[in-house]
This record gives sequence, C-alpha cells and structure tokens, in this order.
Amino acid sequence: MELKKSDFYFELPQELIAQDPLEDRSSSRLLVLDKESGAVSHHVFREITDYLNPGDCLVLNNTKVIPARLLGEREGTGAHVEVLLLKRHQADVWETLVKPGKKCRPGTRLVFGDGLLRAEVLETVEEGNRLIRFEYEGIWEEVLDRLGEMPLPPYITHKLQDKNRYQTVYAKYEGSAAAPTAGLHFTKELLSKIENKGVRIAYVTLHVGLGTFRPVKEENVLEHHMHSEFYQVSQEAADCINSTKQKGGRVICVGTTSCRTIESAANENGIVIPGSGDTEIFIYPGYRFKVLDALITNFHLPESTLVMLVSALAGREKVLAAYEEAIREKYRFFSFGDAMFIK
Repeated sequence: MELKKSDFYFELPQELIAQDPLEDRSSSRLLVLDKESGAVSHHVFREITDYLNPGDCLVLNNTKVIPARLLGEREGTGAHVEVLLLKRHQADVWETLVKPGKKCRPGTRLVFGDGLLRAEVLETVEEGNRLIRFEYEGIWEEVLDRLGEMPLPPYITHKLQDKNRYQTVYAKYEGSAAAPTAGLHFTKELLSKIENKGVRIAYVTLHVGLGTFRPVKEENVLEHHMHSEFYQVSQEAADCINSTKQKGGRVICVGTTSCRTIESAANENGIVIPGSGDTEIFIYPGYRFKVLDALITNFHLPESTLVMLVSALAGREKVLAAYEEAIREKYRFFSFGDAMFIK
C-alpha cells in the first residue's frame, strides 16, 4: 500500500491559525464527526459532556511543558544563540536544538541570564542536535523557570502573556517540549462535571517532543521516521482502561499523545500493560486501533503525522471533508484553536 503525503494536503487560510488562547478554555468551538457516517455537527466545547456516557473512560496526558526555550549568547563573542531543550540525558546534560547551530561546535561555551546559567556544547548527535552540559547554582527547575520561555510552535508569532495557558489544568510531570493541546480546552469545573456524570478518568504520561511539529519530508509517508518519546502508564490507569473495555464502555482519548500512549502500551489483545518506555509509534490509515474508541483532538497541520492519525480513525475522505467544513465555518486551527470529537 502506498500512502502519499500530498493525499493529506488541504488549503488553510493563514488567518485561521489561532495566535492566542481564548479567555475561557471551555468556550472553544467543537466539531463533532461521526466516523461511521461522516456526519458533522457544531457545538461549544463544554457541551462535550453530552457526548460522554456513564461507564466511558476519558484518557488524559498529564505531562507538563517545561519552559524549554533559552535565549543566550556565545561566551567571548556575545553572538545571540537560542537553545531548545529536547531530552534530558543525565542530571545536567540535555539533548538540544541550537540556532544558529553551525557556530556551536563541541567546546563552545554559552551564557544565559547574565551568567545565572552557563553551558558547554559536548557533542553533535543525530540530526544536528547538540548535547549540552549546564552549570548553575541552586535548583535547576527554578533557574529554568526564571530564564526559560515556553517553546511555542513556529506558527504562533504572538508572545504568550501567561505561561500557564500553554499548560493543561491537570499538568503534573515535567518533561514536554510542547503541550498536549487537546487538553487545553478542559477546566477543572468541566472535569468535575464529567466525573459526576459517571465517566472515569485515567491519567497517562507522554512527554511530547518537537518531533510533533516535524514535517513529513518524504512523499511516501511510510518512509517517515517518528522521533521517540517517553511514556508511562500506571497500574491504576491500565486497570481503569481495561475494566472499561471489559464492561463495554468506550475509551476516549484526549489528544493524539494519549492515543499514541495507550496504543503503544497495549498488547495484541488490546489489553493495556502498565509500565514505561520510549515509543516511536506512527499511526496512519490502515492502522487497526487496539484500545481507542473515540478521540478529542485539535485541528492539525496539512500533511502532518497528526492528520494521518485522525485519518486512520475516521477515514481520510471524511476527515478532509470535516476540515473543509471547519474552514468554511472559520474554526480556529492548531495549538490554541478549536476542537474536534471523533465518535
């Protein structure tokens, strides 16, 4: 089977890319797509409760975005440098993306925040990423909180006024370079309302890497290689998901990251096994879902792996038709945009 990248292209007007989060998280719009019939209807996000049934299980990714973007300079020259933290290797050694990379050879020294944080480039690893060792006094998280900025995706050009708005209300475990954005629509009140309705909530963790934004370069989709991301599924979450399936309830993932987590953790019989590891799972049309029944997600970039994932669930034609409808109706797209429920 050949899958072409261009099969997932659609024309998106620039002005539909949401630049700022809404005042009230749950007031985003919600497009509901029936994956069997292709029927589409329009709602407000807080009406998601109407589509969740007692006995369903909602799976949320409780990763926390770290302020992973550091602006500094090269020691001695004062030339500007931008470092994006991707993955922690040891206590103070991180795999990073450095701009401009050419001048940051091994041995290069960097300074951030008037010397509050210093660093040395150790080596160049795959795809030109740099391993960097950081030096500082005090507590790493506090230093990072003072100096780091939220690593907003490249299509968001506005400055974020409040760091917490690129964070879900249930974010708990630090480690992501990007937010699991479908979760940004939930408020604590809405989650209480959902639980009061008899819907169970399972929290899993997947630290979102920048591979999420990495464009598919190969025209043949099957040649695209996904970056690996760390995930963790607790015994409690696995039990919640597995017992929901046994009792005939639906497992509804909030976001493609939760979806990829439970599909990675499941065995061939669709039983979710607790544990942690790295996943490179790439879900595209033809994939058979082992656990997931329905998905709450945002509107994704043309030709992205995320559009391919939702197409695996609802069918490419239905997804692209729903996206066309969303564009006609002026829905807001991408990270701070509106949501879609594929049922």
